[in-house]
Amino acid sequence: MKDSLYAYMKPGLVHFKAYPEVMQGRDYVKTLEKICEDDFWHVVEVGTVKDTRERDRARQLLAVSHLEVAYATQNTVLSQKLNPHHFDAAERARVLNIVKNCVDEAYQLGADYIRIMSGKDPGPEKREDAKKMFIEFMHEICDYTKQNGDMVVTLKIFDHEVDKKALIGPFATAREVSLPIRDAHDNFGILSDLSHFPLLQEDPADAIPLIKDFFTHFHIGNCVKTKGHYLYGDLQPRFGVPGGDIDTEYLRDYFRVLLEHDLIGPEKRPYVSAEVRPLLAEENSALVIANTKRVMREAWALA
Repeated sequence: MKDSLYAYMKPGLVHFKAYPEVMQGRDYVKTLEKICEDDFWHVVEVGTVKDTRERDRARQLLAVSHLEVAYATQNTVLSQKLNPHHFDAAERARVLNIVKNCVDEAYQLGADYIRIMSGKDPGPEKREDAKKMFIEFMHEICDYTKQNGDMVVTLKIFDHEVDKKALIGPFATAREVSLPIRDAHDNFGILSDLSHFPLLQEDPADAIPLIKDFFTHFHIGNCVKTKGHYLYGDLQPRFGVPGGDIDTEYLRDYFRVLLEHDLIGPEKRPYVSAEVRPLLAEENSALVIANTKRVMREAWALA
C-alpha cells in the first residue's frame, strides 16, 4: 500500500488565490479560518493584510491552528507593479523598503518562509544588468530576513514571455542567479510552480534537475497556454478546466519527477501548495478547493 502523501510532503493552499475576495480587501480572517478548520491542509500561504487589527486576529488564528505558514509577496509586487531590478536607483530603493516591510509582516504572522519574485524581463539587451541588480536585491533581502529571525527566503519562478513576463523566468536563469545568492546565504531556496512549466515551454523532467540543489518548496496549479482561450495565461484556473494544460496525469508525472530526484520524502516533507482560484460563473472557492484535494490525492495514488 502506498504511503500517505503526508509522509512525503506538507500540502498547502495559497489563501488569497483560493479566496479572491481577500485581494479586494475583504474577509481576510473569515476565509483564513476556513482553511485553518480544514485538516487536509498542513500549510497556508498568506499575503499582506493592511489592517493591523485583522493582522493580529490572523496571527492568533494561525497560532491556534497548528498550520505552518508561508508569506507570499507576489500580490503586493504585482498589484503595485514593483520591479526590484528597476534601472532607476531611487525606484529600486523604494521597492526594497516595501519588500522589507513584507518581511516584517511575515514575521508578525508567524511565517517560516517568504516568497520573492523577480520583476519584468527588460529584454535581451538589458537582461544581464537586470540579473546583477536582482542578485544584489536578493542579497539585501536575505540579509535583512536573517537579521530578524530564522525565516527562509524562496525565489519563485514565473513565466518569461506569456503573462507575468518575469526575468526569472527560465530554469537555467534561475540557476544562474541563485548560485551567488545561495553561496552567500543559508536562508535561501527556490520555489517551482507546476503551472508555469507549460508557459515556459519547459518539461519538469528536464528543468527540475537544473536546480534540484536549491529547492525548498513547490506550487501546483493549472494554466492555459493556448492563445485566444478565455483563460489564456497564468490565471491559476481549477484542475481539469476545458482547454487547460494541467490535470491529474500531469501532476502525477510531476510527483514522479520529485520522487526520482529525492525532493519529496520522509526526510524532507517540503511544502507542496496549491495555487488555484474560482474564475468561472459556475465555480466557487469551496468547489475549486475540493477539486484540488481530489486531484492531489489521485495523482499521489498513481505516482
